[in-house]
Amino acid sequence: MSNKMPSNPSIDTGAVPLVELWRGDILESLHRGHAVVMRPTGEIVESWGQADAVIYPRSSCKMVQALPLLESGAGRDLLPEHLALACASHQGAEIHVARVAKWLADIGLGESDLRCGCQDPQDIAQRDHLIKTDRQPCQLHNNCSGKHAGFLTLNRHLGDDPEYTLPDHPVQQAVRQTFEEVTGMTSPGFGIDGCSAPNFATSLSALAFAMAQFAAASETGDGRSRAMTALREAMIQHPDLVAGETRACTDLMRAMGGRAAIKTGAEAVFVAILPQQGLGIALKIVDGGVRAAEAAITALLIRHGVLSPEHPIVQKYLGPLYSRRGLHAGHVCTAPGFS
Repeated sequence: MSNKMPSNPSIDTGAVPLVELWRGDILESLHRGHAVVMRPTGEIVESWGQADAVIYPRSSCKMVQALPLLESGAGRDLLPEHLALACASHQGAEIHVARVAKWLADIGLGESDLRCGCQDPQDIAQRDHLIKTDRQPCQLHNNCSGKHAGFLTLNRHLGDDPEYTLPDHPVQQAVRQTFEEVTGMTSPGFGIDGCSAPNFATSLSALAFAMAQFAAASETGDGRSRAMTALREAMIQHPDLVAGETRACTDLMRAMGGRAAIKTGAEAVFVAILPQQGLGIALKIVDGGVRAAEAAITALLIRHGVLSPEHPIVQKYLGPLYSRRGLHAGHVCTAPGFS
């Protein structure tokens, strides 16, 4: 499987201002990017920047990567919490680590079978526990360990060799085929993600199209539709497993009360699945600024009626800035022409 990417314009080409940070009366930071809102028919409802900008979706597409797990039948005995973890970029808290460890044990595998690599937990309590007990972080703490537990479950079903992250491995071939079918676009290539698995490039509009299909999916549909529904609803049901305390995915999904599933990806990618509206959203901040991506997705969730602008969590991502003494210092807002 080749990872060769064709020559293409810079990701900055056609990007427009999306998010501003003001300190006092001076614009201190300006974040530019691309955003697309799409229906499952392929109709673009609205967009900013270049809808066809080619990006790596990074972890924002984990629900797509998990589809072969369900469509193959390998995940037929998994609970919603397993599916939420398969879509997660978790912070290595005890609720994440213990569940992934049990999942692996239940299929006769363990931490050493993972190929995601070790990572320090982002969860402060788990980090402090490791320090106090003089223990080192392991692969279970990796934010992608749930996704990899899903890969291992699929791999056991396929009966293939243990190096399931290799691009030519049947697990990744299944992921790529599904990814291209759901996005409606042949991927121009792949990069290796932080967890060592291939991450297939696509356009922003193709990613939004995939999310729109998840939004339109139904339990009464075909096999793929049912699999999409199961993954979408698992994310909504278990926002704490998808990310963790203080994280934007968890905060915002809780605030929306089941009205949408959202997922971040490294380098400031964000997607949203809006079932009631039948919409998919994808955005990319070109400078990789996570703060800006969180502000932009918050604005779009408000714009499309799934998040109340009055909810207290909104001000965490889109609103006033305060000093550590509580003095008002500035604000984060959308740029003119966006949201």
